[in-house]
Amino acid sequence: MARNAGGGGANNNTPKSHSNNSTQPAAAASAAAAAAAAAANAKHKQRSSSGSSDNRNGSSGGGGGGGGGFGSNLSSKLMLDKWKTLIGCVCLAIASYFGYLGYLETRVNTPYDNQKMALPTDHRDDPERYWGTYRPQTYFGLKTRDPHSLAMGLMWYSPSNLGAGGQGIRHWCEMGDKLDGFGWTHHDGRSFGVQQIDDLPFELKTSFVKYPSDKAYGGDWTARVSVRNTSRAWDRSISLIWYVALDERTNGHIKYVSDEKSPEPGVYGQTQGLGEFQVRFSAAKGRILHKSYLSTVAPSLGKLKETVFSHFRAFASKRGNRFIGLPGEIVSQNGLPAANPEPNFIAIQFTAEVDFTLDITYQSTSGFALGESITRPPTGRAYSDSLQAKMTAFEQRFEQTFQLAAKGYGAEEVQFARNALSNMLGGIGYFYGASRVQSVHTQNPVPYWKAPLYTAVPSRSFFPRGFLWDEGFHGLLISAWDVDIELDIICHWFDLLNVEGWIPREQILGIEALAKVPEEFVTQRNSNANPPTFFLTLRKLLTHHKQQLAQKGRLAALERLYPRLQAWFTWYNTTQRGEVLGTYLWRGRNATTLRELNPKSLSSGLDDYPRASHPTDLERHVDLRCWIAFAASVMADLSTLLGKDDVKYYETASFLTDNEELNRLHLDPFSEHYTDWGLHSDAVALKHPPPLTPQRKGGQRMQQPPAEMQRYTLKPPDYKFVNTMFGYVSLFPLLLEQLEHDSPYLGKLLHDLRDPQLLWTNYGLRSLSKNSPLYMKRNTEHDPPYWRGPIWININYLAVKALRHYGKIEGPHAATARKIYGELRDNLVRNIFRQYQRTGYLWEQYDDTTGEGKGCNPFTGWTALVVLLMAEQF
Repeated sequence: MARNAGGGGANNNTPKSHSNNSTQPAAAASAAAAAAAAAANAKHKQRSSSGSSDNRNGSSGGGGGGGGGFGSNLSSKLMLDKWKTLIGCVCLAIASYFGYLGYLETRVNTPYDNQKMALPTDHRDDPERYWGTYRPQTYFGLKTRDPHSLAMGLMWYSPSNLGAGGQGIRHWCEMGDKLDGFGWTHHDGRSFGVQQIDDLPFELKTSFVKYPSDKAYGGDWTARVSVRNTSRAWDRSISLIWYVALDERTNGHIKYVSDEKSPEPGVYGQTQGLGEFQVRFSAAKGRILHKSYLSTVAPSLGKLKETVFSHFRAFASKRGNRFIGLPGEIVSQNGLPAANPEPNFIAIQFTAEVDFTLDITYQSTSGFALGESITRPPTGRAYSDSLQAKMTAFEQRFEQTFQLAAKGYGAEEVQFARNALSNMLGGIGYFYGASRVQSVHTQNPVPYWKAPLYTAVPSRSFFPRGFLWDEGFHGLLISAWDVDIELDIICHWFDLLNVEGWIPREQILGIEALAKVPEEFVTQRNSNANPPTFFLTLRKLLTHHKQQLAQKGRLAALERLYPRLQAWFTWYNTTQRGEVLGTYLWRGRNATTLRELNPKSLSSGLDDYPRASHPTDLERHVDLRCWIAFAASVMADLSTLLGKDDVKYYETASFLTDNEELNRLHLDPFSEHYTDWGLHSDAVALKHPPPLTPQRKGGQRMQQPPAEMQRYTLKPPDYKFVNTMFGYVSLFPLLLEQLEHDSPYLGKLLHDLRDPQLLWTNYGLRSLSKNSPLYMKRNTEHDPPYWRGPIWININYLAVKALRHYGKIEGPHAATARKIYGELRDNLVRNIFRQYQRTGYLWEQYDDTTGEGKGCNPFTGWTALVVLLMAEQF
């Protein structure tokens, strides 16, 4: 997975603003205009000179003399005119050249066209999805699908566990919080959700139900936070903080009305995207020990927790009990009272005795006359009944969709699968902002255009943002549940296509997303690709949801998408092609690094998976060839469905899937494995360079710290098949089902992937063979192995899907494929479920020797494909 950790080479320069971005093109354009004016002036003078010559010629003829002087003057004038014309042409050429460079510079951040794929989504178009849990990086946060939405969310802490700097306050999902588990148990992606958070000794349950009805601005909702103590020996009080915050560009205002001022305390406000609204609170269960609030100016959405902590005060009750609370109205600018105090952040704290339940209601009041009675969203028992009805309907729909109980799975396994789907849907976020991008034609990074992105995220704690190749795998599960949500996600992603046909592979949009990413990994480069996995989703839509596509205008969305898919495919097929016809290579590998044992190919998504040891433009990558062949076949099918010209895509797919050509370019004749080809040596090692001569200071020898380890090539590389790195890359002709069903090399692959000394384990297929020289080797002294042994579920899902495919085609390998299909599927499901029971999480990867979850958690991205493995839906 192309993640930050090791995304080196990023430029740390500050990006230009939109106005600065046009500086060079504007200068070039000015130069072009000046040169054109000069050329025009030269031509004007030429015409004037020519006219003068004609007049003189007439006079000379009439006078009958001066013939010699006339010939000399005419010759000199013609020479002068030629020089002027030549100079004008040179100036014009130079101006055109710089103008063209300016044009190339702007291409990286020029949108594909002005017609947007994602239709404007507001409270009128889709009220059911206007509000949602679109802040997946928070434990519980709500916002709208509005670029500058009001944001709400939950913080909590145990008063006895509050530490320096706000340690102990829970807000953003952080692995460092070391919770015993958290995640959605029910979430339909539209109207409700239920989440359980285990933060011992407390168990918190957060939930919400939306009531869009026919109200303006997306309707109303009720949220609930329930806390119970799971250990009577521990703390009996907890502090819950619910906040309301305005985005930096949200047009509107908010105000807190306290108990003393109104019998209906709460937050009242108005914004452009919501109209007028009220947020109110009621304790449905338990006793409030202390209540306080803060109304202030927060520097940004990325500093809300810090803002709360910096305003904490100690309070004493009438009984002498001490509480930590918030001071009320504190609106200032740079420590001084503001001239026009307009708070953008209001936090209300409830310190309560556990067990405790707090209901929060959001009510839209726009469109109602003053004093008119407005039905409030339900609280208490009425809300409980409403939530239970939603949960029951969700569970019934889940069984109808995946039929796991009918397949014989037990109640715990079905609940596990429901949780996995719910976490995928509950991890869908709505982001807005501009990426930072760079091309070879821009001296520094420049901003992309600002745009929204509706997307699932791989991990709420570690990767709470959009990743291009992850999202294609996410779509396989999301489309099985809700085709319209998936089409909406695809449309948003393809609105990020630029005029070149490129989509930045990592989307870090908005202040909250940027706050989670180190600066060095923010810039995206337009030479670098990512596996085009949206073609996996499109193939699934075309094969399993064809009837649904013909309904509700969904084909119209594909019609709008089609030219963008063409541009995207063409970008891959041109920018990533190799020197030899039919070969491709992932751009972006660092050919000059001395730090890496094997230079990473981040753009491939497989990061540190070993390729040719010495990157050159002559290498060929078998996985990329297979991706482009697969994309061509999907484009052919889609073209046929939409009545477009499909011939060129069928021809491309046929050429790239031709097994003889594939074997010629990528089959190593000795190992009979499919491999990369390039400048390679296995004899490489990381070593500390020789120590420097010790320096002396005051007669004392100063100890020098050891220099960072560097790569040493012990045997010169040569061009050859990279045949010692059997692993996921070698499987791609199988994974994307491009081998002939009777190919002897399919039989060889099936035999070798089942070999425990190579890829087979009782928990899934390991990413790199145990006999590879780089198996579980660090790529630098700081980077542990990532795709060099651990088990990844996305590739295993493709393997299971392919085995099922080949098992259905009668031939010499069908029986073997069916047998391995059953074993691999069972191993994967059993281990993922066991690790979930043991830890409470789905994981980024799994250890190939113990099966234990590794990497970040919760990782409900492509690991949630376990639901489709259980349902056997491919």
